[in-house]
Amino acid sequence: MNPDPQSENARRPDRKSPMKAAVFEQFQMPLQVREVPVPDPRPDSAVIAVRACGLCRSDWHGWMGHDSDVHLPHVPGHELAGEIVAVGSRVNLWQTGSRVTVPFCCGCGSCLQCATGNQHICDHYTQPGFTQWGAFAEYVEIRHADVNLVKLPESVDFATAASLGCRFATSFRGVVFQGRTQPGDWIAVHGCGGVGLSAVMIAAALGAQVIAIDVKPDRLEMAARCGARHVINASTTDVVSAIRELSFGGCHVSVDALGSKQTCWNSVKSLRKRGRHVQIGLMLGSDADPPVPMGTVIANELEILGSHGMQAFEYGRMLAMIESGAINPAMLISDRVTLSEAALLLPEMNQFPGTGVTVIDRFV
Repeated sequence: MNPDPQSENARRPDRKSPMKAAVFEQFQMPLQVREVPVPDPRPDSAVIAVRACGLCRSDWHGWMGHDSDVHLPHVPGHELAGEIVAVGSRVNLWQTGSRVTVPFCCGCGSCLQCATGNQHICDHYTQPGFTQWGAFAEYVEIRHADVNLVKLPESVDFATAASLGCRFATSFRGVVFQGRTQPGDWIAVHGCGGVGLSAVMIAAALGAQVIAIDVKPDRLEMAARCGARHVINASTTDVVSAIRELSFGGCHVSVDALGSKQTCWNSVKSLRKRGRHVQIGLMLGSDADPPVPMGTVIANELEILGSHGMQAFEYGRMLAMIESGAINPAMLISDRVTLSEAALLLPEMNQFPGTGVTVIDRFV
């Protein structure tokens, strides 16, 4: 693993001093890095000194005004890792100094969904960077800490842990649990950004035969490096026909990792009978409510599945695969930037810059 630029034992700033955060006052307006108060923990909360935070297209959707949870002014950022610097009076399982990460969608611990082990779709969820100020900041508060925090192995650095938060963990649940991918299965991954490359890597590690689809040659090259057996350039090829030919009649599993009307349609149409479509890419803005070929779904008994994050208690299997070397999410980190650079990059996220995951690892 690559070492963090900041020492694991770096001096913790005084929490009584202001912290730096990237704030936007209006939707679709520039973010400004400025000093704001450090959060104090509520009784059930932990305050984390953020050591790394990912930039995600979901943050762009929040900045655009596509998410009703976001209220102005706002600090984005939901893919984070760091060290606990304070805990509330009702937090029993964590103490200051612990190295942690957190699912991007946090449970309350007491609703029906949480009681049945589905904290990632909690009825009273909190999401840093959406329902509350997020981790484009030196510190962030995480509610219901006993339910939501994940202890990091010493071998997993902060930048790698931050890259897991939304894209990799959601892909892991989508491929492993929702898609029920097995060795030898054919799986198509539509879109090779951070989500898609994560899905390619995870599926290949499970022994699946992966077909990766994108319009950018550099991303397809990266998908091949992550384990894709075949790559398809959607700008020059009939995607559905190519997938069905390569997979001898259609895939067992197909993942829409982008979230567009076209990729959703192609994913469903590329399945073999009784195949499983997994929707990971968000369908928002002009791509909300896409047409789905329900005639094909009915005739071929297809499954349509969503994948929305992963519960904290399920992180163990994923972290074990990282420690064993079966998967290497650090390979997907293409850029490490400062907080100020991230404030400039966020409005450009819909242009899909880079070939992998961008991570903030310096808060200047």
